[in-house]
Amino acid sequence: MRKTYLLTPGPTPIPESISALFAKPIIHHRTPAFQNLFEEVRHGLKYLYQTKGEVLLLTTTGTGAMETAITNLFQKGQKVITINGGKFGERWTQLAQTFGLHPIEIALPPGDALEPAALEECVIQNPDARAILFQASETSTGVVMPTEDICRIASRAGMLSVCDAITACGVFDLPMDTWGIDVLITGSQKALMLPPGLAMISLSEKAWQAHERADLPRFYFDLSRERHAQTKNQTAWTPAISLIQGLQESLRMIRDEGLHNVFKRHELLAKATRSAVKALHLELLSKKAPSNAVTAVIVPSSISDGKLIPKLMRDKHGVIIAGGQDELEGKIIRLSHFGYCDRFDIITGISALELTLQELGHSFELGHGVRAILKTYSENPKP
Repeated sequence: MRKTYLLTPGPTPIPESISALFAKPIIHHRTPAFQNLFEEVRHGLKYLYQTKGEVLLLTTTGTGAMETAITNLFQKGQKVITINGGKFGERWTQLAQTFGLHPIEIALPPGDALEPAALEECVIQNPDARAILFQASETSTGVVMPTEDICRIASRAGMLSVCDAITACGVFDLPMDTWGIDVLITGSQKALMLPPGLAMISLSEKAWQAHERADLPRFYFDLSRERHAQTKNQTAWTPAISLIQGLQESLRMIRDEGLHNVFKRHELLAKATRSAVKALHLELLSKKAPSNAVTAVIVPSSISDGKLIPKLMRDKHGVIIAGGQDELEGKIIRLSHFGYCDRFDIITGISALELTLQELGHSFELGHGVRAILKTYSENPKP
């Protein structure tokens, strides 16, 4: 027998208390029982988003919510600025093109975060752009973007700030109302500790005004229809009932821990992971702005085939991590440390990484990664 450990940046592990809910008999979604459940979920999502506005639930993945943002905010031919820091920033550009928008892309080298000055220059050159589309945390490269600066620049220019926070919301502070984030998106299979299948999106009043002018085709993903239903504790279409029952529990867990304690836990786990990586003579892909959700690590030159690292960790040691995508395939590995993740999960993951690196001939002293983690924990006691 061998246990497996999931340390990928989505899906993430599911708590036992949530898994148990999926074995219960399903309830009907047009009943008072569902309405009571949904009302609690609505309040919990506002707490998570730090907003007074509605956070709408969609039965889809995060990409579905990204598409929803495009079709509900814009008119065909409008110009938008997209920040491409990796595969998911590139997705904003692709979605904009698909629906007939004119994207102006700021392309960043892998591992780099946006410099606000570069965005300000792009805004000056494109004053007719309607929005800035970006990731708070670029999952493919493990980079955190300067969300507060981006929102400030967008607001000053009269543009919308549209933020994909799929691997950021519930990981680090993203106060929607305080920072003036116009559109904030996340998904169920990340920090919310659920299976894939739910996405959440919230719009500011300015974004709702843009929605009233939008003319792109939409039917299932019509936010007016969803807002009308969800403010009555219903959904426009048949929802993923079991996932919403699980969401009720995950939001309770987050509230019980305290949102800012959740942020502190993720910060500590990320710090411990990065200290271990350096102790193993490895380099971070992002040296200036690493995300507290996922750590991207450059495959050392001593290993000719970087795809062997996640393969061996999975097949021999039972620890599942992610490799690189597209141009980064075989060049990086990605270890997540968010969601239903605690201190000893990181020790397990790094132990498996050490064994794998040793088997592949990388030169380091066995145990140094785990030692670095323990030192980080001892210097940062758990609250």
